[in-house]
Amino acid sequence: MPEVIINGPEGRLECRYMPAEAPDAPTALILHPEPDRGGTMNNRVTYALYQHFQARGFAVMRFNFRGVGRSQGTYDSGDGELSDAATAMDWLQSQKPASSQCWIAGFSFGSWIGMQLMMRRPEIQGFIAVTPPAATHDFTFLAPCPASGLIVHGEQDTAVPPETVHKLVERLSIQKGVEIKVDVIPGANHFFTDHLDPLIEHVSAYLDEALPKPPEPSLF
Repeated sequence: MPEVIINGPEGRLECRYMPAEAPDAPTALILHPEPDRGGTMNNRVTYALYQHFQARGFAVMRFNFRGVGRSQGTYDSGDGELSDAATAMDWLQSQKPASSQCWIAGFSFGSWIGMQLMMRRPEIQGFIAVTPPAATHDFTFLAPCPASGLIVHGEQDTAVPPETVHKLVERLSIQKGVEIKVDVIPGANHFFTDHLDPLIEHVSAYLDEALPKPPEPSLF
């Protein structure tokens, strides 16, 4: 998985990028959890999402927010990290200008940043939000939510109780034709410690439904 260094708003951003063979391959940007609590692009949930999108033929990228790993700058409580994500998406799209679809996925803090970016980037056609921090972060910017997507949560998540996520979805003003699906994984905690495989299975099942189906081969 090639290492890439790109120029971010506060200096370099340390990234990992896997290209795709097809010129029109879809793209996906993966965002990691809380930088101020040890979150990095090598977080196991973030990495699992990255691998899954890669296996599906996406051109996929993950990166360290400012101040994490070898990325320059300091933690900015969200504003600066949103700028980092926008810069990373610009770079990713420059690699695949003919991309057929653009997706974003994030874990915890990363899902909060990703959904903010989605409000600013109409080309994002779908999202995966794992454990969005609905109990501690403001999601009122999602009014309405501009794209359909999946929220995955752990039933035993004590950091972000599942009911806060359900309340978040209920109070969103949903656009016609936009659907937010919520999957709660039984027994899973905030970090999906023993439930990483079920998490990815839920993501895979959602993408099976959401992604365009390849054309049926002609019999003639």
